[in-house]
Amino acid sequence: MAKAYSDDLRRKILGAYDRRLGSLRELAERFCVSYAYARKISWQRRRTGQMERVEQRHGPPSGATPEVAARLRRLLREQPDRTLAELQQGLWEAERIHFSTQHLWRLLRRMGLPLKKSHSTPRNKRRRKTGSAGRRGGSR
Repeated sequence: MAKAYSDDLRRKILGAYDRRLGSLRELAERFCVSYAYARKISWQRRRTGQMERVEQRHGPPSGATPEVAARLRRLLREQPDRTLAELQQGLWEAERIHFSTQHLWRLLRRMGLPLKKSHSTPRNKRRRKTGSAGRRGGSR
């Protein structure tokens, strides 16, 4: 994937254009960028008022606001062993916001809330009892 041009180059091109050191087409050639790029950054500056790159945002803004995070903490403080479905229902009743169970799971992990159980953690150090099944099956 191509790397974005630096903000420094953008500022130089737009500064030269502001000082009327040439047209966008001439400045694009002088700074070794395409005319389309020079036109694009000029248009973006007119629209946003800033010379730096505008941060790209893909998709709609997240519904996971600080208020929602606080509500989740409150729900878990009231009843720590709630399931994801119960948390979903609680959020819907309190905030009228719906999260899928996957999104809710990721949100809880991002918030650093501990899990009730985790299958990936090591078992305790306690030795398991071996019954007769432990002695079967092979010679020594």
